[in-house]
Amino acid sequence: MPDILTYEFMQNAVFAGIFASILCGIIGPFIVAKRMVFISDGLSHTAFGGLGIAYWLGLNPLIGAVAIVLLAAVAIGTLEENKIYRNDLIIGIIWAVGMAIGIGFIYMTPGYAPDLMTFLFGNILMVSRSSIYFSFLLILIVIVCMAVFYKGFIAITLDEEFARARGLPVRLLNTGLLVLIALSIVTLIQVVGIVLLIALLTIPVAVAHEVSSDFRTIMVISVLVGIIICMGGLFASYTVEFPSGASIVLIGGTLLGAVKALKAVSGRH
Repeated sequence: MPDILTYEFMQNAVFAGIFASILCGIIGPFIVAKRMVFISDGLSHTAFGGLGIAYWLGLNPLIGAVAIVLLAAVAIGTLEENKIYRNDLIIGIIWAVGMAIGIGFIYMTPGYAPDLMTFLFGNILMVSRSSIYFSFLLILIVIVCMAVFYKGFIAITLDEEFARARGLPVRLLNTGLLVLIALSIVTLIQVVGIVLLIALLTIPVAVAHEVSSDFRTIMVISVLVGIIICMGGLFASYTVEFPSGASIVLIGGTLLGAVKALKAVSGRH
């Protein structure tokens, strides 16, 4: 294993897995507690539109993904607050339009776009050093914003009506949380892809919920579980030549099943 880590692509993959795990631990508990899983999935698919536009313009696809998911996050936050449509209708429309835009611009781009297929299904072994630097910048933004507005995010997550009664800027906090989710999604896309991304946001949190009910503890455990399944999936993918995104999710699902089974057995005794 130490010899494997001498390769730059493997070092990049390890950093990408650690960054993804940290984001899952920070953002995942809010997504699960606030029941924003469908919104997160919608944002991840919307990112495909930004990837396609950036590829057509000859830019880094991640830049396009950031731009379009931020726009989508702000749009969802604004429309949800104004109660114009039902939430699932908003998300479904943005999801479909984003994917359609991505497909259209990929079609207009001469040649084949293999990198975009990697963004769909994930390949942690293909993460570049420049993407690592970009992801590091995003994770710093998420961590700083979470540290500054943590109490506000907790308030709207646990009891939004009470937060509103206390005079907190609920609309702004909701939109801010959506923006942080959007930034996290861009980093996670590189690891497991758009299709499997939601599993990495929820499985570590589900495992953490089995062993603790304290929110801060759940965040810490989610980070640790994320690192375990990302590193396990990474080395399994490299060793047996299996798709990395699928490896990470399958190991996570297996771990969740094992924890639930162990808890059930110990409960009987």
